[in-house]
Amino acid sequence: AQEAHEAIRPAGETFRTPDQVKGELRKDELGLYDLIWKRTVASQMEDAVGRTISMRIVAEARADGGQPANECTFGASGRVITFPGYLKAYVEDSDDDDAERDDAESVLPPVAEGDALPTPALTADGHTTSPPARFTEASLVKRMEELGIGRPSTYASIMTTIQDRGYVFKKGNALVPTWTAFAVVNVLERQFGEYVDYEFTAKMEDDLDLIAVGEEDRVPYLKRFWFGDDGTSGGPGARKGLSVVVDEALEKVDAAEVNTFPLGMDENGEMVVAKPGRYGPYVKRGEDDTASIPEGLPPDELTLDKALELLAAPKGDEPIGEHPESGLPVYVKTGRYGPYVQLGDQDTLPPDEKPKMESLLKDMKPEEVTLDDALRLLSLPRVVGTDEETGLPVLARNGRYGPYISKGDEKGADARSLESEEELFTVDMARAKALFAEPKRRRGQAAPKPPLRELGDDPVSEKPVVVKDGRFGPYVTDGETNASLRKGDLVEEITIERAAELLQIRRETNPPKKKAGARKKATKKKAAKKKTAAKKSVAKKKATKKAPE
Repeated sequence: AQEAHEAIRPAGETFRTPDQVKGELRKDELGLYDLIWKRTVASQMEDAVGRTISMRIVAEARADGGQPANECTFGASGRVITFPGYLKAYVEDSDDDDAERDDAESVLPPVAEGDALPTPALTADGHTTSPPARFTEASLVKRMEELGIGRPSTYASIMTTIQDRGYVFKKGNALVPTWTAFAVVNVLERQFGEYVDYEFTAKMEDDLDLIAVGEEDRVPYLKRFWFGDDGTSGGPGARKGLSVVVDEALEKVDAAEVNTFPLGMDENGEMVVAKPGRYGPYVKRGEDDTASIPEGLPPDELTLDKALELLAAPKGDEPIGEHPESGLPVYVKTGRYGPYVQLGDQDTLPPDEKPKMESLLKDMKPEEVTLDDALRLLSLPRVVGTDEETGLPVLARNGRYGPYISKGDEKGADARSLESEEELFTVDMARAKALFAEPKRRRGQAAPKPPLRELGDDPVSEKPVVVKDGRFGPYVTDGETNASLRKGDLVEEITIERAAELLQIRRETNPPKKKAGARKKATKKKAAKKKTAAKKSVAKKKATKKAPE
């Protein structure tokens, strides 16, 4: 399946060994280069050859009284490498002390079938297995390759589709199936079993490959797929087309049944079920007792106890008080995205007005929220002040990804994250100005580290030079040019003179602005050629002067 893509590999006429470049690279760079070098060389070598021998040992376990109890079967295996091949260049997990190396050998003692082995004692040790790890995008693609499903050009779109349609969501790197996915699988396996069979899908991929190379005509193929092997006649032995299968399935599918997942009975013998819904999954007991399933809770973690806990949580049907200014009722509710407070409802607000809602802070519990807590939350977004440059209000608000301040309320407004939720109620304009003065960070990006040292002004750029700690080690910078410290340079001892020298070396070896200037000069040279034509007209004037002679 991967033949469509060329491997990424080193290029050039020479490929220096790690020992040859040891003095030029740092420790982490050398480790990466060593890995690339070993794997590249190993990929050009012969396969390793070895011999593996497995042995089964049967022992009879006896109880304390000497009576036979159970027969126990043990296994042992040994391996000997007869030809190392690529293992001479690279051994997988050779840098991992906890992993078993590919070149590890274990030799069994000389035994023959039927030999009696001494058994001084048998000890029963408990062992708990872990469930298989969830699929990640990479491991799912690998499994699809093994099954012959998909092609390199379709894997990315498949990963996108299953997430966009809500069949899976990501928890870290893991792909977690949703209740919607289980409902869809229920229908497909029951009514379209042939079409979701791994072998059918792999065969279809092969057929599509034949169409792509011109060995199969797409129109007859699609007709057979849609109408069946015997056109529309449906004769004896003919395979039904998808159109017929769909019509028959629509008559059989019970939407309520395929979207219901029993979790168990409560203490009164009433069934508790989970169901995917239009506004997210929820648990249900009886006719009207429902509760939203929190977003991000994997289906396998929704136990009966957890469902009963969700059903027992406050529903928010009764207000906890009234807003002192508007007189509207205040509720504490739990929804798809977690607990929140709400001001007003359909009965107390105009038909076209939606109730105001604000999420609870992380340390708040719905059953402990007081009216004062709710009113404090409903005061958000809070106007901190007015931005002097734009005239827009600076607002403090709590968002899906945490507390932040923004200039104005428009989508895409300039915003900065706050360090804590408490700052929503305490941040002032001085703090807001300081935050907006900082560079905007990507979501989840840590705040910039303060400089390790301040050295003084650079004689070339006349800007202050500082020492910072970067991803690849300490470096000096004047805000425009960065230069890594060399071997022997110490953060505590480096001077402004040495820093200026490093920055100048960096400018000379990587001058982006000079390259841009060179392009402009080339343009001027083209303009100069046009002046040559003007010189020809001058030459004609000289010829005219010769006429009187």
